[in-house]
Amino acid sequence: MEYFTNLIFEYGLIAMFVIIMLEYACFPVSSEIVLPFSGAVASVSHIPFLLILPVSIVAGLIGTSICYIIGRYGGTPFIQRIIHRFPKTEKSINASYANFEKYGTYAVCILRLIPLCRTYIAFIAGALGQNYLVFIVSSFIGITVWNTILIGIGYFLKENWKNVIVYYDEYKTFLIPILVILLILLAARRVLKKEKASHI
Repeated sequence: MEYFTNLIFEYGLIAMFVIIMLEYACFPVSSEIVLPFSGAVASVSHIPFLLILPVSIVAGLIGTSICYIIGRYGGTPFIQRIIHRFPKTEKSINASYANFEKYGTYAVCILRLIPLCRTYIAFIAGALGQNYLVFIVSSFIGITVWNTILIGIGYFLKENWKNVIVYYDEYKTFLIPILVILLILLAARRVLKKEKASHI
């Protein structure tokens, strides 16, 4: 990761764009490090927050679209090859599959905020044939929230950006259970809609 942070520090906005795009394209880059560091570098370099944020969102949308397209044309067999080659991904990929099939459109948006699942959801959405426009709008919402939180913390902390680990741990502690509850409520809402439709 030091290599990537050095690139960001040396080349600024261009490096941020490329590395964030690679992270969303499922390259082994940690957004929990890259995004706060990008925010910190932008802050000390006097790059406006309202410039770095949309740049990061566009980079994320391009990166996740690459995964979507691979999933769309590679299908489930391609995802099975990923699991075969990288066995540690099986749990996260299976969880992404289960949540997508259960919650549909909402899953792409919400799982963007959950570590590990957020990495693979684009492959799953593509493999299961989700409409690209629906996918990209849902991704836009989730990516915007995620990037705003992590880049914003780095932008605020500046040279102390590494303290984001503390904030991130707190984030995982309280937000993930809330997201799980939200998914359950959304699933219940879908079931009620179907029941009402069947009685009409």
